[in-house]
Amino acid sequence: MTHRPQTSLGRVLEELGTTLLQVVCGPVHAERSIEAIVIHDPHDEPEAPSSALVLGVGLRGAAEVRRVVDQLGESRTVGLVVRAPFAPDPELVAATEAAGVVLLAVSPGTAWAHLAGMLRALMTPGDPDDPRPVTFGGILAGDLFAVANAIAALLEAPVTIEDRHSRLLAFSSRQEGTDASRVQTILGRQVPPQYTRFLEEQGVFQEITRTDGPVLVAPLPVSAGAEPQEQARTAIAVRAGDEILGTIWVASPDPLSPEHGQALVEASRLVAMHMVWQRTDADVERRLRADLLGRALEGGAGAQEAVRRLEMRDEPAIVLALSLVDPTSERLAHAHIAAERKRVADAFAVHLSFAHPRALSGLIDDVAYGVLPLPSAAAEASEGAVRLAEEFLSRVRSPLQPLVGIGRIAPGVGDLAYSRSGADRALRVLRSRMSGSTVARFDEVHAEALLLELPVPATDFPSGAIARLAAYDREHQGALVDTLRAWLDAFGDVAIASAAMFVHTNTFRYRLRRVAEVGGIDLGDPDARFAAMLQLRLLALSVET
Repeated sequence: MTHRPQTSLGRVLEELGTTLLQVVCGPVHAERSIEAIVIHDPHDEPEAPSSALVLGVGLRGAAEVRRVVDQLGESRTVGLVVRAPFAPDPELVAATEAAGVVLLAVSPGTAWAHLAGMLRALMTPGDPDDPRPVTFGGILAGDLFAVANAIAALLEAPVTIEDRHSRLLAFSSRQEGTDASRVQTILGRQVPPQYTRFLEEQGVFQEITRTDGPVLVAPLPVSAGAEPQEQARTAIAVRAGDEILGTIWVASPDPLSPEHGQALVEASRLVAMHMVWQRTDADVERRLRADLLGRALEGGAGAQEAVRRLEMRDEPAIVLALSLVDPTSERLAHAHIAAERKRVADAFAVHLSFAHPRALSGLIDDVAYGVLPLPSAAAEASEGAVRLAEEFLSRVRSPLQPLVGIGRIAPGVGDLAYSRSGADRALRVLRSRMSGSTVARFDEVHAEALLLELPVPATDFPSGAIARLAAYDREHQGALVDTLRAWLDAFGDVAIASAAMFVHTNTFRYRLRRVAEVGGIDLGDPDARFAAMLQLRLLALSVET
């Protein structure tokens, strides 16, 4: 069976949106499928298949881009990529909306070939067992050791590849004749701290990140803890757009020749493609596990197989559901929200793994779920999950507001769907802002969850006494609805209710009589009180959501 390589616009923005791409204008339909990458030829009419992403090489002016967008809209093209910076005019914004084509801008300094390679890398076949390998520069994607050996062969010198935190990712052969610090780096998988401290103090890291080409780095002096035979280095930053992914270090006592220097520049671009692929490949594995976790949490026919593949034990557990909301109600870029969601979800996974070695987590759509094993199925066992969630929220820092809903205890692995349902419903209460907190157990917000699930037609709500009181308040700037709410919340205690509204008890009693008169409600009737309380809860809910 063959599978057409494809990905979605949402995934492209999620993976590359904070590094290589930004949305300029046009509709962002995250679920739209991208099935082809096409390079636009400025000397020919743009011809792109349906569901394609077009790389607009050479497109500059808004008028020229608008003409291309109009033509691409007729073939149901997903999007057009131009070089940043790019400022659209109102006519172009309207054209992208009308054509249904999103206009994206690639970061300055990003090679079109680099972008095309990253996009095609994201277009993984639908079958995870597809035998066709992805390669960059003739090397299997993500094989940084093979890349390091290839660079070493070109430069005739040993090479290491490090991430931006000076952690060793890969190294070439022929390291035997290098100095002691290189040996320590390879053995410890980390650059020695005295060396990184010296480079920071001397401003070497800053020079590397500011320079596009190779930088000659003097050997570490003996006074800084180096051995007498320390060698010089040549280093270059590995970039994906404006993001620094890491560095390549060449152990060479002499400066590189111009030819070797240019070869190192080209090699850094190849390394960038492999490093971004590694990150993407790790995300593929994460998504596969998240898919299995989703099936286990849904229950049904596929749950048992998912549980087996996840190697979950049949033991009491509880499901936690984490989501992010924007407390400022500002519309953030899709890529930024997706990146922040992934970052917080990863931190959540680490936090759960520290709490229990068999804890599982996964990002499913926009919710990060965690399954936390418990020592028993006793009700008090869930208190540990609450403390764990509160501890996580006190530590995580995010421009968005994390919320955690906690489900009911699942006695065994076959009851995870039961716990997940409670976690989802508790999270929905938190999102509605009914509780005012950031962590909630379903058992504590059961009533609020039921209110959210009531099918109340907007045309029928509010009605009766509450509708009459609300109409009176709008016309006379009264406070009869608030008076009734305070009285019901205080269980009819006028002293407590008047204090809550900061009025004298006699004033409150007068307003309460007006509530009965205007609303036509018998406050002594328990059914009338219940109906009023229910409508007031629903009224508050409709305002807050």
